[in-house]
Amino acid sequence: MRIARFAHDKGMSFGVVEGDPASGPEGLTVAEIEGHPFGQLRFTGQRWALADIRLLSPILPSKVVCVGRNYAEHAAEHGSEVPAEPLLFLKPSTAVIGPHDAIRLPPQSRQVEHEAELALVIGPPGARRADQAAARQAIFGWTCANDVTARDLQRSDGQWTRAKGFDSFCPLGPWIVVGEEPTDREVRCEVNGEVRQLGRTSQMVFDPATLVSYVSHVMTLLPGDVILTGTPAGVGPLRPGDRVSVRVEGIGELVNPVVALE
Repeated sequence: MRIARFAHDKGMSFGVVEGDPASGPEGLTVAEIEGHPFGQLRFTGQRWALADIRLLSPILPSKVVCVGRNYAEHAAEHGSEVPAEPLLFLKPSTAVIGPHDAIRLPPQSRQVEHEAELALVIGPPGARRADQAAARQAIFGWTCANDVTARDLQRSDGQWTRAKGFDSFCPLGPWIVVGEEPTDREVRCEVNGEVRQLGRTSQMVFDPATLVSYVSHVMTLLPGDVILTGTPAGVGPLRPGDRVSVRVEGIGELVNPVVALE
């Protein structure tokens, strides 16, 4: 099941995406649901053609927890070792944007880069000090993410808050897939049709349940919170006018244009 959050001529709603995305957007419809997608779904009876709505970020999290160096080859390309425990950092909720929203390059940085990632969404009742079994139960679903990073600021600041936290630096989407864990799925990033990153979720150092459990022993995870699970090797620059695509096999494709912030 695919859960989307979308804007339409009457406001904003959640809905279930119907149809096969592989056949193209023309055949997709969204069945509107009442309220939020957690718990028993109640359909309103309203259906929308995908062409008649605008997909938003599939969730608005209270926090976005990210994991650094969770793919060994990505750690190596930056001359770093794989950490003994998950390396955590945060993105503010104001960094979140949705499909086709613009990534805005700030004037403070001369080296903004893409990082394609599988993201997980926490469901009710959340997670606090969860063991592995409880951590798996806490995962509501999966989406695509781009952990946009001002690499020069990451190096110069010595910590990652500014480099990772600019508005628009956390694209999410296009929807949340509710279902089994994508244990061995391709993660791909293309910029203007050129493949930049190509990895598999099976290459993660720490698997999603381990990450949820670890994070929940640091901070309470609330329903709707998002964890970015790390990026494969191949991160590279973004320039104004670029079109960046993040695809996770079986989840979907997240596309965003890149513009200069004036």
